[in-house]
Amino acid sequence: MTQEKIDMYVMTDQKYLPAEKIIFIKQKLQEIDEEKFSLVSTVEFKDPTTILLVSLFLGSFGVDRFMMGDTAMGILKLVTMGLCGILTIVDWFSVQKTHVI
Repeated sequence: MTQEKIDMYVMTDQKYLPAEKIIFIKQKLQEIDEEKFSLVSTVEFKDPTTILLVSLFLGSFGVDRFMMGDTAMGILKLVTMGLCGILTIVDWFSVQKTHVI
């Protein structure tokens, strides 16, 4: 894998990647072949700010969990109205720490 492709990938998706892990991510990308890199580069990240806004307004219905791909927790939040609001509040703080793909 060429270094400039890796640098371009990291530069375009830098806001979605944790800053302290970028060196580790670059090392792992150097180890993979061209086919796997093309697969990795097609992954689209979701903006954590968008997820937070959805969580603030529709979190009790589990919409934020459905967007993150966590269907089981989305159904649980939908059925229990966010565990009476407790899980909804927890998600407000935890959604910004997760990097959603």
